[in-house]
This record gives sequence, structure tokens and C-alpha cells, in this order.
Amino acid sequence: MGRMVRAVAVAALMVLGGWTMTAGAKTAETAWDFTFTSIDGEAMPLSAYRGKALLVVNTASRCGFTPQYEGLQALWERYRERGLVVIGVPSNDFGGQEPGSATQIKSFCETNFAVDFPMTDKNQVVGAQAHPFYRWAAVGLGPDKAPSWNFHKYLIGPDGQLVASIPTRVEPTSEPVIAAVEKVLPK
Repeated sequence: MGRMVRAVAVAALMVLGGWTMTAGAKTAETAWDFTFTSIDGEAMPLSAYRGKALLVVNTASRCGFTPQYEGLQALWERYRERGLVVIGVPSNDFGGQEPGSATQIKSFCETNFAVDFPMTDKNQVVGAQAHPFYRWAAVGLGPDKAPSWNFHKYLIGPDGQLVASIPTRVEPTSEPVIAAVEKVLPK
């Protein structure tokens, strides 16, 4: 989809959905235009990661795919020095599988999977109340590439552009994910 068409579609979603990006942004051009709230309650602008690749994953603590936290942590440990940032986005959108508070989610992730990659506060990732980043990604890659369950992954290049939508069932340390990450990171 061309930049102009994408910008018009994002602007239409903003008007219809009533959401905004970071201050001063008229339309989202890149992932750097979005801000989450961290699991600790602080502003978490994605622009802080400008120049790095991001793997943004909607997560849940009570899901059959929850063991993917282990693979996400392994991916983070393997590639963070080369510029990959894994970001966990807890969501209760699918099956009510993330009912806890931010404190409970953080404790669960640290205790059970030694997670130390950045995590956001709980967010909606689908529907009318989805976080603006997720709406932007659905417009950019198409609604069929939006999360349909927990542990859906979006790969963002160092330029802030969407690179890939990776389905839930694809393990974080699988060959397709490794190949996609290797392709966007500097050698």
C-alpha cells in the first residue's frame, strides 16, 4: 500500500475511532509515532527505539502459547546487542487470558520466564478500542494480518516501517522469525 493511501487510511481511522498518536503527529508514518504506557506506568514512546528493530508481541499469562515467553526472552538475549528490541504487550482480548493487573503480569513474567525485555501496560489489540499502534499495523499490513489470538508478532524495521506480521503459532525462535530478524538487523 502506498504511503499516501496508508496516510489517508490512518487519518480516517483516527477521525472515526477518536484516537491520537504522540503530540504533534498528524498521521502516523512509522512506528515511532506511537507511545505506549510501560508496565511500570511510565510513558514508553516507540521513538526511543528509533534505529532499532522491534518485535511487538501481544501476550497473555494464561494461554496455551504462554511458553512463548521463553522464546521471546531467548530472541531478546540473542539479538539485543545487534539492535532488536522485543516488546511485550499484555492483552486480555482473547479468551480473557490476561486478567491480572500490571503488577501481577510483571511478577508472573519475571518469576516464570525471567523476562527482562520491555513490557507495556495491558492494552486492547483488536476492535474499536485497540491501541493506535495496532490500528496502524492493521491498516499498513491489512486486517487479515491483525492479531487473531495471543502471541501475534509484528516485526518493525530500524526505519520504523512494518516488515512482517507473524502468526501466533510461529515460535519466536523458529527459522522464519530468525531469518526475518537477521534480514532487518545490521550484520
